Amino acid sequence: MKEVTIVCDGSSIGNGKKSSRAAAAAILEYRGQRKIVGEYLGDGTNQQAEIIAACVGLEALTESCVVRVVSDSQYVVKTMQGLFKRKTNLEFWQRLDQASRSHQVTWSWTRGHAGHPIQEKCDEAARTIASSGTIDQKILNAILNSGMD
Repeated sequence: MKEVTIVCDGSSIGNGKKSSRAAAAAILEYRGQRKIVGEYLGDGTNQQAEIIAACVGLEALTESCVVRVVSDSQYVVKTMQGLFKRKTNLEFWQRLDQASRSHQVTWSWTRGHAGHPIQEKCDEAARTIASSGTIDQKILNAILNSGMD
């Protein structure tokens, strides 16, 4: 099975307010090749965006893989490790369960905004999608490739 690393992040502008704008992004890496994907959620919380970020990364895989998912959300990582109970966002957790079902997934936490270059690109991509309300693959690719010269 292919070994893939997925770094993901979610963003919610106006988190917890009536007209928030939430988005998710994930960067997949396989043998030095990277791909970026994202999703606009519209009205949503940061926790929901973090869950969806892992979903979009896993859903981008076209075959069963051994996957290391890296997130700056302890909520996502600890819930998927069975350390936190699922009390809310149940439909989001169902989607993540479905997305991870055919893979061997290891969940890893990284501190957000702490110099992890791929995580920071995910954060920028998620914030860009949330701000614009659209997914522009050219812009996402530019974020992914910035500083990679």
